[in-house]
Amino acid sequence: MIGALYRSLASAGAPALRLWLVARQRRGKEDEARLGERQGIASQPRPPGGLAWIHAASVGESLSVLPLVARLREQWPDVTLLFTSGTVTSAQLLGERLPPGCLHQYAPLDVPGWVERFLDHWQPGAVLWVESEFWPNTLAALRARRIPVALVNARMSPRSFARWQKATPLIRPPLDLFEPCLAQDETIAARLTALGARQVRCLGNLKFDAEPLPADGAALANLQAAIAGRPVWLAASLHPAEVPIVAEAHRIVASHHPGLLTLVVPRHPAKGGEMAGMFAANGLSVAQRSSGALPGGSDVYIADTLGELGLFYRAAQVVLIGGALIPHGGQNPLEAARLGCALVLGPHMFNFPEITAALLASDGAERVEDAPQLGAAIARLLADPSLAGQRGSAARGVAESGRGAVERVAAALAPLFAPLSTASEAARARA
Repeated sequence: MIGALYRSLASAGAPALRLWLVARQRRGKEDEARLGERQGIASQPRPPGGLAWIHAASVGESLSVLPLVARLREQWPDVTLLFTSGTVTSAQLLGERLPPGCLHQYAPLDVPGWVERFLDHWQPGAVLWVESEFWPNTLAALRARRIPVALVNARMSPRSFARWQKATPLIRPPLDLFEPCLAQDETIAARLTALGARQVRCLGNLKFDAEPLPADGAALANLQAAIAGRPVWLAASLHPAEVPIVAEAHRIVASHHPGLLTLVVPRHPAKGGEMAGMFAANGLSVAQRSSGALPGGSDVYIADTLGELGLFYRAAQVVLIGGALIPHGGQNPLEAARLGCALVLGPHMFNFPEITAALLASDGAERVEDAPQLGAAIARLLADPSLAGQRGSAARGVAESGRGAVERVAAALAPLFAPLSTASEAARARA
């Protein structure tokens, strides 16, 4: 009953959603040249042969699954991989990093007619759903067409779990579709099972198998020359609501370390201007990378560009992981840990409970509650490079300890991919 009502409302709302897409495009949140893809209108022809569809919502989910994509291309080279995501930034990064044999399209919104149009064109033989974005109409259409669907690297925060417990009639049918359902950790596996998922297994977190974030050597040399020996720390993947806390922490640290430079990489580069204004309102001088500036003598340098987080992790040994000074759940700490950064975490890391616990237990990270504690932690690490180095080494050890999930997940997906492979079909014909 609830599912039918949702389908009816989604179909009736299609005209309003078209206007919403146009409004988003005017704000830079949609790609004007590819706006039709959001309505299921393909912008590329379908290649012949087997095709698997991989969907990841945004940048973090997309990057986490890239090692698996590379492994699947290696194992099933004759199967085309169609990758969809929902944001402009993810599309730009995937355009640079997807291996040959992969296509990218924007995911259609969850309108029945748009989803059917997408499926009519691409005709996927299998679908991999990444992490946590459950679209009932899309999954219902896959069920109706009897297309096998796997949930990969599944994630469910405590907040989402609590919400879905109040809407189990809506979540149970899509969860029941996933075979297999592969969770990031045992806590998430238990939540998915409680909501009705079947064949739930925990084969490890794909984020552990990611390669170190890239960095341009010349850009790094230029940045290091511009920093010129100043004490420096990084607030990575920061949200606007965290700016006042970081600004107060900067003042605390600067009282111990004159000439301090605070590097800031916004979670969303488009928020760089807004965040620059907030830091300025807190009495700090600001330079923005998007304008072509280098840090110079500014208090704060905002790296509001795309795909350069690896550069800034290499420029600062001491790092705050954003998204956890507020109840957002935290951003992925493994990217910084993999590069040996000494980590400081806010109180709200509930998106990564097991990783956070491992980092804290190994002394690869320190948890802080507020601006005074953050300032004290950063000041202490900057004053003691040996302590920062030990913490960075411990963090790297945690990041390396969880490797191997890609191979296990690829093996679990073989039953979905084998029927799509021409080579497998030929082998079956010979048998």
